[in-house]
Amino acid sequence: MQILPDWLKNGYLRLMDPIAEWLIRRRVHPNTITIVGTLLTVAGGVIYGTGHISIGGWFLGITALTDVLDGIVARRSNRTSVFGAFLDSTLDRVADGAVLGGLAVFYALNPVHRSVPMVVVCLMGIIGAFLTSYTRAKAEGLGLPAKDVGSFQRAERVVLLSAPQAFFGLALNGWVLAIIINLLTIAAWITVIQRMKYVYDMTTPKQDPQDTEANDYKLWDRPSRRDTAARPVLKGE
Repeated sequence: MQILPDWLKNGYLRLMDPIAEWLIRRRVHPNTITIVGTLLTVAGGVIYGTGHISIGGWFLGITALTDVLDGIVARRSNRTSVFGAFLDSTLDRVADGAVLGGLAVFYALNPVHRSVPMVVVCLMGIIGAFLTSYTRAKAEGLGLPAKDVGSFQRAERVVLLSAPQAFFGLALNGWVLAIIINLLTIAAWITVIQRMKYVYDMTTPKQDPQDTEANDYKLWDRPSRRDTAARPVLKGE
């Protein structure tokens, strides 16, 4: 499911060009950008945990720039590496866990919005986010491209974890925030199931319908024991 149109993504990337060029001129390493961005995202999760939802949304929205900048800087400065891709993917999981973990702490400790069911939803969201990444990595390890399989990609998750909170905060007594978290959790698990089904379909041999019909014929038209049992020879045979 693509909730971000291509024109918006392309416009966002063009806005990143001057910042990326400035970082390249300063010879900032892409891995440094990745690590700093992760630390800032963890800080955003802490802000969520303290109950400052709107501030946390704006903070995470600005921090999301690093998700794009590290890749742009790596490609333009010819510093792409296998370890860099591994580090980026690993720290993305830390970032996802920190944000949803912060929201779980918010629902566990906030005196006004305390909700055990929402704590459970946040924890299920963390597991779903991790499994989303794991199923893709495992599928690609089997030689099956699974990046585009699933309801939400990470860009959509980042937007939904920051933009609505920045603009609405705890509007409507916190229902906007609760709906967003439930939506993300459900979408994560749907993506996991879609990727599991994709791997199953790609790895399960397809059976020829004619072979199935032949097997059915053999199964049902097989002579019974009564037909094959020895019988006395009749006169004239």
